[in-house]
Amino acid sequence: MRRIVVTGAGGLLGWHAAVRLHASNCAARFKGEPEPFAIVRVDHSTFSDPISLRKAVVEADAVLHFAGVNRGPNDDVERANPAIAEALVSACREAGSCPHIVYANSTHALSDTPYGRSKRRAGEILSDFAPSFTDLILPHIFGEGARPFYNNVTATFVHQVIYGEPSNASPGAEVQLLHAGEAARIAIHAAVEGVAGVVRPPGRHTPVAELLARIEDFHCAYESNVFPDLSDAFNVELFNSYRIVLYPHRFPRTLKLNVDARGVLFEAAKGGGGGQTFLSWTDPGITRGNHFHLQKVERFLVLEGEAIIRIRRVLGGPIWEYRVRGQQPAAVDMPTLHTHSIENVGSKPLLTLFWTHDVFDPTAPDTYADPVGEN
Repeated sequence: MRRIVVTGAGGLLGWHAAVRLHASNCAARFKGEPEPFAIVRVDHSTFSDPISLRKAVVEADAVLHFAGVNRGPNDDVERANPAIAEALVSACREAGSCPHIVYANSTHALSDTPYGRSKRRAGEILSDFAPSFTDLILPHIFGEGARPFYNNVTATFVHQVIYGEPSNASPGAEVQLLHAGEAARIAIHAAVEGVAGVVRPPGRHTPVAELLARIEDFHCAYESNVFPDLSDAFNVELFNSYRIVLYPHRFPRTLKLNVDARGVLFEAAKGGGGGQTFLSWTDPGITRGNHFHLQKVERFLVLEGEAIIRIRRVLGGPIWEYRVRGQQPAAVDMPTLHTHSIENVGSKPLLTLFWTHDVFDPTAPDTYADPVGEN
């Protein structure tokens, strides 16, 4: 078992990395195999507690160093990242640990700005100490859990579009976009395989105006109960980043019923560019699910019976509950990186329709067993 320390575990990259490590453990546990990782999550407050930080890095095989400061007064920003790096190095020395360090650096590190100098100096401190060091130079990161109005144009646009706030796409502005999950995957691979040196994953070149337009198109379609084209992996990543902001208050989604003398007709799921639909009967008192996905777009729709759908952010958080009934069809779509379940709370068998945007691949199921009720 490898002991992996994730600093900045409460931030965007740190959470995505910790979830992916946890997913590997869940997959191994499901197969009856030993868990590959001991995950140690370190938040910013730990850096002000030398004893806790030293305990965190004891016997660490690798550190994914995502903790950092990118906003604030210039002098504070310039001091902060080197100070965090020094604290990490001191903790490792005191603990007698020499882990491989993967440092989440920035393309701004080459710029002569307080933030650029701060990131550059922090990298030098870490590389001087670590016997094996990965300088992971990242472009603009987006993904589920990103904070709007905090150096993240994608999250800001998503928030503004959903809440009907004015958006401003600067003419001619461009970004290189990389999903947080992919950045985390690259970081974990570097840690596990001991990849040393500079790693510079490419971002997807995107005009800012095009980014805003795509998010607006997502919102317009989804509000009409239409999934956008999800045949492109980047669209899936961006759509998942958009729709997480809708939870928990914009579900269930009541479906339009077309009623006439013949009975009732309604659309269960529309668009998406393909996918797979399947149905299940669930006996009273039985719960299905208790798993999460990293990429899969999935819809639950109860057709007969009564159920409670439960959703929780992976690695901890409140449980959202949605009570649904077949008499009033209402869809609940599962957010990525959130474990979920459906329980038959009625007295009769429960008939549920499930739709996903891709065809199930048993060799790469993107399904990780994780009980909703356990944090």
